[in-house]
Amino acid sequence: MNVHATPRIKGYGISVEHLQGRVAIYRGDILLAESHNAKVMYETRLPPAIYIPRADLCVELSPETELQTFCPFKGTATYHDISLPGERLANSIWAYEDALPESAAIQGHIGFMPDAFTHIDLGENTLREPEDGNISGPLIDWLMRGAAEIKTAEEFTKTLSEKMLEHGIAIQRLSVLVWSLHPLIAGKHHIWEKNVAEISTNVPTYEIHDHPAFINSPLRHVSNGLGGVRQRLDDDHPHNSFPIMEDLRAQGGTDYVAMPLPFSDGRINVLTLTSDHPNGFTTENLGLVFECSTVIARFYEVFMQRENAQVLLETYVGKRTGARVLGGEIRRGDGDDIDAAIMFCDLRNSTSLEEKLGRSEYINLLNDFFETVSNIVDRNDGEVLKFIGDAVLAVFPAEEDPNAARENAQRSAIEIVQRLAEARQTEKTDHCDCSIGVAYGRVTYGNVGSQERLDFTVIGQAANVAARLGEFSKSTGHSIVVSHDIQPACVHAIPLGEVELHNVSQPVKAFALQTPDG
Repeated sequence: MNVHATPRIKGYGISVEHLQGRVAIYRGDILLAESHNAKVMYETRLPPAIYIPRADLCVELSPETELQTFCPFKGTATYHDISLPGERLANSIWAYEDALPESAAIQGHIGFMPDAFTHIDLGENTLREPEDGNISGPLIDWLMRGAAEIKTAEEFTKTLSEKMLEHGIAIQRLSVLVWSLHPLIAGKHHIWEKNVAEISTNVPTYEIHDHPAFINSPLRHVSNGLGGVRQRLDDDHPHNSFPIMEDLRAQGGTDYVAMPLPFSDGRINVLTLTSDHPNGFTTENLGLVFECSTVIARFYEVFMQRENAQVLLETYVGKRTGARVLGGEIRRGDGDDIDAAIMFCDLRNSTSLEEKLGRSEYINLLNDFFETVSNIVDRNDGEVLKFIGDAVLAVFPAEEDPNAARENAQRSAIEIVQRLAEARQTEKTDHCDCSIGVAYGRVTYGNVGSQERLDFTVIGQAANVAARLGEFSKSTGHSIVVSHDIQPACVHAIPLGEVELHNVSQPVKAFALQTPDG
């Protein structure tokens, strides 16, 4: 099979023809351009486009504007405004200053946006109707019918590449860079290579934007809205080359294209293709991919939106809770009654700390405190449900092992106190301490709130008691106070007797925990 063409399938086409005699373009009574050397471009699924030599323009152009668009077989289009009596037409004229070989005939010519002119005098010329037909085949059929069944971006990237090969597109390498909404990672870069079984996925952090390899790459060029990139890799002295081109050339690449994959929110992601066919990509090859690019982008947007939703939910409400919300528990009242150990950890002396340290340094201290608590809770199979001002609410579900939940909660409390004490000594700071309350019992774990603003939380006596015990500990000189429901799992406990707690109707039998070092 000839992998250079799409067999038995009418492909994407582009052709440029000369027009005979005088051609004139008007806006009302104003002559915009007049030429005896005009051309018309016929392109699949687009109306015929008239191109006029720049010298035959009858109005003055502005300097290039910031707008750029990309076509994989014409190149990157730059735009200009034109000023007419009483109006300025923004981005009304485009030009391909460095047209690709397939479109070399329009080099030095300009085109008009449809709303820039009112009519064209074609003289003796008649424009023919485009013969588009229907582009079909393995790639189109899969995107329309089979792609929706794929669950991950990695699997989609692999199958997309295989379908391109099956369709006759000679790709050696395909990559997709998709930007994300994540507090730690900037996005994901999926790379498929022919004859390599597994997809490679890189997860760059936000430092990528300052990395020299990214700064001088087609990925940055395209994602910054500067247009696409198309380059033959077998040129001896390629124009405006990027370092990666030399690497791809050394691996047998002959042609390269990087094109935008825009998301619906305006973010520009990047699809790159490298060919290893001696003649590179055909117009049919790239036209097909270009036509499919919007659909391809929507699939990646769905994958990334779901991943973003999961990451954001895990970031703001925790992994367990995030999974429940994604699983459909999104209505007010949705939730379960569960047995759990509840821990309420409060930063001591926060008001005076903010006054002493100043807002910026205090927020840094608060973030360090939250980081310490969260990491310890996570290690002990708990989940930080929320931050409440300068306090942390954590839950340790009992599931099938209530004693393990109790032990995990008290172990977390002791480790938090120990870690903060170590920080005060090693980091020469004496202002980060906490008070902790822990209780065990049955709570409702689910959604509460208004119809339009919900909060996933725990409601019940155990949660209330844990918060009040945390407050009570500040007056006892002990960092950790637990209810009798927790005490059976505790190694070091000092009886505090029956304690009266604010807004708790009955006294609570409480114990103070000590760390092993006293």
